[in-house]
Amino acid sequence: MAKTMRKALIISSFIFSITFAGNAFAQEAWKQNFAKLALTCVKQEYPNKISHSLNSAQDVKAPHELYPAFYGCLDWHSSVHGHWLLAKVSNYYGEKPPYFDASLAALQKSITPENISKEVEYLTTPGRASFERPYGLAWALMLDKELRQSEIKEIKDLQPIYAPLAKAARNKMAVWLPKLDYPIRTGEHSQTAFGLSLSYDWAVAANDVEFQNLIKERAMKYYANDVKCPLNYEPDGEAFLSPCLEEAALMARIMPRDKYQKWLKKFLPQIPTNGKADWLIPAKVSDRSDPKIAHLDGLNLSRAAKMNIIASYLDANDEGRYKSLMLAAKAHSDASLHFVTGEHYEGGHWLGTFATYLLSYEGLFHPTIIVAGSK
Repeated sequence: MAKTMRKALIISSFIFSITFAGNAFAQEAWKQNFAKLALTCVKQEYPNKISHSLNSAQDVKAPHELYPAFYGCLDWHSSVHGHWLLAKVSNYYGEKPPYFDASLAALQKSITPENISKEVEYLTTPGRASFERPYGLAWALMLDKELRQSEIKEIKDLQPIYAPLAKAARNKMAVWLPKLDYPIRTGEHSQTAFGLSLSYDWAVAANDVEFQNLIKERAMKYYANDVKCPLNYEPDGEAFLSPCLEEAALMARIMPRDKYQKWLKKFLPQIPTNGKADWLIPAKVSDRSDPKIAHLDGLNLSRAAKMNIIASYLDANDEGRYKSLMLAAKAHSDASLHFVTGEHYEGGHWLGTFATYLLSYEGLFHPTIIVAGSK
């Protein structure tokens, strides 16, 4: 019991310092900033980078005609997770936050039966099997998860309307995964581990045991025998996801905890056991107006989130690695969190999502910390 309590205190104390959970005003300021970023872009159609396979000349259309719910924020996946952000930060207790009405209005404007029907039609049209796979599909599931779990009735009421799109995204992933013989280990959208992590979290929330088991089976096939992940090869110059940390965070979810401890020691032996923070250095971002170099701010934020997750699954007596993970997470958060602004649309249209994911404790093992920190 003493070790368990000590573990919770270690984790909560470091997360406390990372997320400013102890300062309600600071926490609300972050939410307002991120909500503003999402509200700015979810209905901003241009500039736009479409990922669109044309089957005929009739398919030459503007983004809002192709996907009427999610045409903003430069691209489809950023629009989807921009809506996730709005649903996430709109949960509140007590006084209604100033961005709530605008956030709810944006969600209700996008998530209508007509819009979702057209989104499903687009997603299931022949010739588009690889559209937004797996990154955008995984975020589509996360949006469903947030609507499903919302404590705000008006937001929760949108889930049955949105559900057909979540079903289409789930089914596309379920058809694809058995055919994917090899994992994709990039630091960008096509990475397998990140997509599977989000999809698994949705499957748990939706009580979709069949999909959970499929993800477990594929993850074990892809990663169970991996050892000595080459962290020294990271980061690549345009990455916003860590191949090593994303894989470790996924396996934490799907492996029995005793087996995970042994696997992690072989997979990431670089994590110090003495509580040092300098084993993983935050990425340097030389030009935040460059859309690809700006990815590195996302890498710092996603690394921080995944180190939090990994630490939350460690044994109670593994205090040295806890501290090493959480101090490195804080360094990564400090390196980029204050740059999540609307100064450059190249980052402003999506980085709020990664910051919100980090600060809301998505994916952590300890439900008491999730509840305590996200309210």
